[in-house]
Amino acid sequence: MATRIGKAVSRPFLVDDKEVFITVSIGISESALSLGGADELLRNADAAMYTAKGSGKARSVVFNQQMHLNAMKRLDLEGELRRATERDQFRLHYQPIVNVATGRVAGLEALVRWAHPERGLVGPVEFIPLAEETGLIRPIGRWVLQQATRQARQWHARYPTHPQLTISVNLSANQLSHPELIDEVNDALEQSGLAPEALVLEMTEHVIMHDTERAIGKLDELKDLGVQLAVDDFGTGFSSLSYLRNFPIDILKIAKPFLDGIPQGDQETALVRGIIELGRNLDLKVVAEGIERPEQLATLREMRCDLLQGHLVARPQGAERIERLLQTLASGVGLGLTATPEIEVEAAQTNGRSHPVAPRA
Repeated sequence: MATRIGKAVSRPFLVDDKEVFITVSIGISESALSLGGADELLRNADAAMYTAKGSGKARSVVFNQQMHLNAMKRLDLEGELRRATERDQFRLHYQPIVNVATGRVAGLEALVRWAHPERGLVGPVEFIPLAEETGLIRPIGRWVLQQATRQARQWHARYPTHPQLTISVNLSANQLSHPELIDEVNDALEQSGLAPEALVLEMTEHVIMHDTERAIGKLDELKDLGVQLAVDDFGTGFSSLSYLRNFPIDILKIAKPFLDGIPQGDQETALVRGIIELGRNLDLKVVAEGIERPEQLATLREMRCDLLQGHLVARPQGAERIERLLQTLASGVGLGLTATPEIEVEAAQTNGRSHPVAPRA
């Protein structure tokens, strides 16, 4: 029956002379398992439907008790997440983005963490998808934007001789499509006093290609504010050369799966080299993200990649530890990207300074 319903709903139909297709996710529950009557029957079917959506959509799933437990867990997590936005339970960690040629910190990416009162520090993988689904990503994203720009402005004021650091903040599809985004970014810049060119807004290919016509207009408005725009995880989505030509992009961040394969994998190495050359020809800065091994660094240096980010140099850290790192680098010392840069980074941070210990999202 579910298969017949799916086929019936998926038949194309016309709207204003345009052919439209629909797919359907179906949740099925049996009355024998719903002793609480119609309300429980519908609730169980709803839980099965959400499971079908989470399994790739356009399919049917039959309810079982584990789904009920998962649904209750999800409901509890949503309630806790809503309270977290009211109780100031979020924290920002920052991961350095380093110039490959000089070893100097060129920027920092702001990464949100949830300081859960019972579970401790919770990474974004565990709560950001729920925040996006429930719309809570907007107040969380607004808070991240305000905190990150304020912190970056403080660092600029304390270290005026250091080359101007950029601060990178991630935007979700929900945020990019919201009509108040431009005002929120502008307000964060004005309230913090941060120079617009020091703010980098990162979006994945999926986010900017979700509604290309609207995205182009929104990105143009953001560029009018003077901020920089970056494509995160480049290569895992659409990777269309047309959007690189039509969208006002400044930075490409190479997707980590490609970088994991270098230098051993010939195909991955060729793809990374191609992206770096593409960025250079289009006058875009290229960031290699998720670098963990010295041989990756050596290959990227040979390819003349602009910037890198990853555990090899420094893990995401709280503002206090980044502050100590900047104090060390204020004298003009770079991070010393050699064959074993992690050792040198830790050595530079010893002597009363911090070690990079926070987890990477």
